[in-house]
Amino acid sequence: MPDRNETPAALPSVAFIGLGNMGAPMSVRLVRAGYSVTAFDLSRDARAVSAAAGAGTAETAAEAARGADVVVLMLPGSPVVEAVLGDPAVSEAMAPGSTVVDMSSSDPLSTRRLAAVLGSRGVTLVDAPVSGGVKGAENGKLTIMVGGAEGDVERLSPLLATMGAARRAGPVGAGHALKAINNLLSATHLLATAEGVLAGERFGLDPAVMVELINSSSGRSGSTDNKFPNFVLPGTYDSGFGMKLMVKDMRIAVDLAHQLGVESPLADRAVTLWERALEALPDTADHTEIARWAFDASADREPVAG
Repeated sequence: MPDRNETPAALPSVAFIGLGNMGAPMSVRLVRAGYSVTAFDLSRDARAVSAAAGAGTAETAAEAARGADVVVLMLPGSPVVEAVLGDPAVSEAMAPGSTVVDMSSSDPLSTRRLAAVLGSRGVTLVDAPVSGGVKGAENGKLTIMVGGAEGDVERLSPLLATMGAARRAGPVGAGHALKAINNLLSATHLLATAEGVLAGERFGLDPAVMVELINSSSGRSGSTDNKFPNFVLPGTYDSGFGMKLMVKDMRIAVDLAHQLGVESPLADRAVTLWERALEALPDTADHTEIARWAFDASADREPVAG
């Protein structure tokens, strides 16, 4: 790992705010790529993970942001992002010419509003949410959906490349819109897969064989390729992405569709079912537990007589 004192001057200094399951390994990859990183999270234990990799740590978000060229946010969603960026101490700490990269799964309309506010202060906002889970964060294999002006995205490309494959989706807010839509599709696939596997099992099929054959057929999805074999069939339900966060992203996507006048009856129904599961499962439930919920809910119902 490069000595922090030998970090090339051409690399921007980075404040990394939000060190959860995804943020911590993402910050570590930046440190290992030679960036000077100051990390902040409300959790001292989370800060310790980044510190152990060589990052500096701060006691507040404002302290982390002070003097940073790039402020990376990896937070639970727009309300927290708005609270952090709306903190006067944080606003004062970010110098004109600096850039905020919101890698959270945020509301795209909120993102556009924040971009306008920050722009009036000479601070650029780029949204860059990710897909790929904890393993993708650890291995630098995330898909990064970027929203922003072409020049801003190009300038940030080397930094983003340390964490995954980045591609511009469009102007500010486009990344967050695409991420929400992606997670809506992913969630719908996962629940549909659970229902299909359960029906096949009731018929006498082996779930593992079903998933294997579906993965070489047209029904393949991220759920059959990754989530079922790695988290559902083994019964671990530990992907590292919470059900609350998935439902939040689904709501963002359907709310956006509604605001744009797009009818989405299938998506609306999927959100309703996921909300039922969210109410029934513990607050800490992993999103893959939607399959467990579907299995249990079906077990409570009597089969229809033929």
